[in-house]
Amino acid sequence: MSKSKPSITAVDNGHVRVRGAREHNLKNVDVDIPRNALVVFTGVSGSGKSSLAFGTLYAEAQRRYLESVSPYARRLFHQMAVPEVDSIDGLPPAVALQQQRGAPTTRSSVGSVTTLSNSMRMLYSRAGDYPAGQELLYAESFSPNTPQGACPQCHGLGRVYEATEQSMVPDDSLTIRERAVAAWPTAWHGQNLRDILVTLGYDVDTPWRDLPKKARDWILFTDEQPTVPVYGGLTPAETKRALKRKDTPSYQGTFTGARKYVLQTFAGTESPIMKRRVAQYLVGMDCPTCHGKRLRTESLSVTFCGHDITEIGRLPLKRLAELLLPYAEGRAVKAKDAAKHPEKAIVTQRIAEDLLARLGVLLDLGLGYLSMERGTPTLSPGELQRLRLATAVRSSLFGVVYVLDEPSAGLHPADTEALLRALDRLKAAGNSLFVVEHALDVIRHADWIVDVGPQAGEQGGKVLYSGVPEGLRGVAESRTAGYLFERMARDPRAPRTATGALQLRGIERNNLRGVDVDIPLGVMTCVSGVSGSGKSSLVSQALVQLVRAQLGQDTVDTEPEGGDTMLDATDASPLKGRIVKGMQGVRRLVQVDQKPIGRTPRSNLATYTGLFDHVRKLFAATRAARARKFDAGRFSFNVAKGRCPNCAGEGFVMVELLFLPSVYAPCPECGGARYNPETLAVRYNDRNIAEVLKLTVDAAADFFADQPPLRHALDVLRAVGLGYLRLGQPATELSGGEAQRIKLATELQRASRGDTLYVLDEPTTGLHPSDIDLLLTQLHGLVDAGNTVVLVEHNMQVLAASDWVIDVGPGAGEEGGAIVFAGLPGELAKNQQSRTAPYLRRMPGS
Repeated sequence: MSKSKPSITAVDNGHVRVRGAREHNLKNVDVDIPRNALVVFTGVSGSGKSSLAFGTLYAEAQRRYLESVSPYARRLFHQMAVPEVDSIDGLPPAVALQQQRGAPTTRSSVGSVTTLSNSMRMLYSRAGDYPAGQELLYAESFSPNTPQGACPQCHGLGRVYEATEQSMVPDDSLTIRERAVAAWPTAWHGQNLRDILVTLGYDVDTPWRDLPKKARDWILFTDEQPTVPVYGGLTPAETKRALKRKDTPSYQGTFTGARKYVLQTFAGTESPIMKRRVAQYLVGMDCPTCHGKRLRTESLSVTFCGHDITEIGRLPLKRLAELLLPYAEGRAVKAKDAAKHPEKAIVTQRIAEDLLARLGVLLDLGLGYLSMERGTPTLSPGELQRLRLATAVRSSLFGVVYVLDEPSAGLHPADTEALLRALDRLKAAGNSLFVVEHALDVIRHADWIVDVGPQAGEQGGKVLYSGVPEGLRGVAESRTAGYLFERMARDPRAPRTATGALQLRGIERNNLRGVDVDIPLGVMTCVSGVSGSGKSSLVSQALVQLVRAQLGQDTVDTEPEGGDTMLDATDASPLKGRIVKGMQGVRRLVQVDQKPIGRTPRSNLATYTGLFDHVRKLFAATRAARARKFDAGRFSFNVAKGRCPNCAGEGFVMVELLFLPSVYAPCPECGGARYNPETLAVRYNDRNIAEVLKLTVDAAADFFADQPPLRHALDVLRAVGLGYLRLGQPATELSGGEAQRIKLATELQRASRGDTLYVLDEPTTGLHPSDIDLLLTQLHGLVDAGNTVVLVEHNMQVLAASDWVIDVGPGAGEEGGAIVFAGLPGELAKNQQSRTAPYLRRMPGS
């Protein structure tokens, strides 16, 4: 490890001393890190920097804190595993601000995350204008999440959901036999319901629209569930005769109306796919009682500054701050009112002052375009982390270590400057900041750098340097130094010429108001702009939905999450606009998003990419497997016949210790192999299935060198910088950047047919600059093969390497939503209106 004498005063106040850290891929690391400083952990993706910052330092700080908490209270915490480390000295209490997506529920919002909503409810309770004769309402009466406040009809959701004839029968020209009732299941169950209708005497061969309304209503909306004999394969006439003769039926079938089926399935199924399918037949509408405002009538009748609490919650935070300023300064309350109700005047000013102070931090962090009512499922991980950071800044804690996971993720460089000011405020208050980060602007701002590497996975896990930033210049092994000190050569490629353009006209979505824009085809286009400017609304929403509609693709999300989110997806705010020209140049659309590839350890790189299917077939084709009559399913740890019965294919067992973190240990039956002995007895090239899953992508490429389909897939994974991952590495261990590159690699495996539109939303999230170069090589390869690539991106390295840039803005929220510039990256750098241009001009060669 290279050492340098620190030159910052903060270091003299003490260090955190780590000895023998072995978490994940760390190689028995010893390192001293200064307190009361901004310390940035750098290194390529997968190098081990998060294992040091979060898996070791934060995990140990949490363990020590929880030892001081009562055993009962400890059970309420999500406790991290005890880190593999010999000793850590000088470690203060720690607070982690990690990248995470918002809770998938409409009840979680910006106001609840920042606790602004609590103060606002108190303001309405104590200082609101009540109608004459109405009693005082307590703060909980202004919350849609309490029985006292929630609208009784929609239970505080603001919307009601119903299955209508139009939603369940989208094409009324079809007959029942032709599956006019689309909401019914598609497989045998659906056929069963249609056969029951034949028994009941309903006409299944007349177009739906020509059936009597009484019959249509009963089929769709009845709650009756008659059980009748079913004669499979018989015509209606034959069924009628069989009933008359009282022939023995095929079986007894029970009828369920279409609406009842949809509502019961949505409420009761544990299958996300089934839940997602029936959700599309539910139509959402504003609650007729509260008109979408979620609260009881008496709560909505109380106003402040002429607004009820829902209306004020829908204002952008910047406008809310402007509205509260005169109240905080005591200018808004009239003298006669203050004299008549002095206590109300004092309460108004105190609460307004508190709200304004907290809003000020949020505005400093560039979040003034959000509203309190904005749901957390719609926030990016970067936005959610900044909300939590604002709360930390306001908490005025002293002597704490804040451990942050890429706080610049999803931020435009202009917003990163605001982030750095907030971090400086935390440090000035006497705290330490340990930040895992790839953004060069944040690294340059550091007091101290801990560089981990040199590469990823098994080839990483060493501390290459720990010291002040300038000292990293002399560390030859560092992959960060070359980019930090601009030693890396830039891609000299000249911009390509477009082969056409998708002409979007009159786009309205969120803050986009009648936008016209041309998306060039056959090139790589970056869409840039400050956070909240409208980039994702234009690309990930408008462009994707309009192209899908033109191609006739299903717009239902293939990765459902949970209840409320599914319903929200079915009634998102309407999109206006159209594509007037250019679709002849697009035959296929591929969207690569930032969602994880799985939420349980059973999902992994091999299963997601389809590699595992090939591997299992190879094992099933061995002589030993054929002799035992083992099929490919035998080699899946998700199938009972092949997996270890003791751990159910998990590979480990968990011991619940209640007051201490749960202990995970290798399964005593299979030793962590996940399979039963009979399955492990089958070998391919002297390795069993468990040993193959432990191979890294690099090692597997050599092992399967004579298997072209496998070798091709593995080579693509290596090309996007994922050679260090194990084939069986659980999805839960993957970073966001790794998950997105796995998705991209899965797509790159497929034979390129050209004329495909690839849409990526911030693909550089979680990537080191060297990994970004690998990503750019792959994206340029897609374009060279005759495809179009459109990226929403803040990274100047990517913008400079693009063929075309569309800059959205100029500001965020109401101050954005317009096309500021469209053209070559070099021309954008000269633009005076763009907030992106000054940062692009700083790039070498610009």
